[in-house]
Amino acid sequence: MLSALCHTLRDSGGGVLDRCYRVFPCLADPARRSSLGLKAALVMLHLVFVGVLFLFDTDLIEKTKHQPWYTGLYLVLFVITLVQYFVTSGSSPGYVLDAMREVNETNALFRKISTSSKQPASSKNGNMVITVEGSQSGRYFPGSNATSWTKLVLEMYPPGTSIRTLTCPYCNVEQPPRAKHCHDCDKCVLQFDHHCVWLGTCVGQGNHCRFWWYLCEETVLCLWTGVLYITYLKTNISRAWYDVFIEIFFLWSYDEVEGCNHDSATGYFGNIFDFPAPTTTFS
Repeated sequence: MLSALCHTLRDSGGGVLDRCYRVFPCLADPARRSSLGLKAALVMLHLVFVGVLFLFDTDLIEKTKHQPWYTGLYLVLFVITLVQYFVTSGSSPGYVLDAMREVNETNALFRKISTSSKQPASSKNGNMVITVEGSQSGRYFPGSNATSWTKLVLEMYPPGTSIRTLTCPYCNVEQPPRAKHCHDCDKCVLQFDHHCVWLGTCVGQGNHCRFWWYLCEETVLCLWTGVLYITYLKTNISRAWYDVFIEIFFLWSYDEVEGCNHDSATGYFGNIFDFPAPTTTFS
């Protein structure tokens, strides 16, 4: 009966999940669910840490009434940091496949323009056809110097480099220098730095600058929040919390050192004089 109940609950839960996945298709992918969960956790951490300050720190509330610009700057930094986080997480790091497609499309467009650049010109002897070469028409068409992706990539490496050593075994595309295949995104990324689990995307050529801006803003926000918390703790706790922490740390360290010394000495002299090992009984 218990197994039947479990099967019933599992079937009903599966139906609810199926309906949820139909309403929100992004939740059907486990990787997307994990990424969305981490983003929600990060936003909740920001809201909790800031909310605790404004709920319990009476000095900060009073300071807000007399100096609203101070709290206003802090809240502006808080909002800008979250906005920068979502902008960075939603930006593309620059994938090799997208760059290759863009180069190939530009090259195809240039070939089409070169093919249709035969213009008839009138002369006294009749009509003659003047063919405009690509090198001559390059000043008129910005994409005239486009080349195929393979040739473009090979030009970035020393002469004699084999194309096989540059081909990604997963994407089957030629990788430019500093490009790398990301196993989390399952794509090759230009100027790959790392895959950030908190952003849910890679950091590469396309979003490297945005990522550094986010790091700077997040660092300033964390330092400012830490200063506010330390000020709150020093004001509302009679004895400085760090004094108690330091005393506990040193007492624990002293106890550990004494215990190690006692065990070492007992073991050393026990081996020399054949002392029995100390025993401890608990009543």
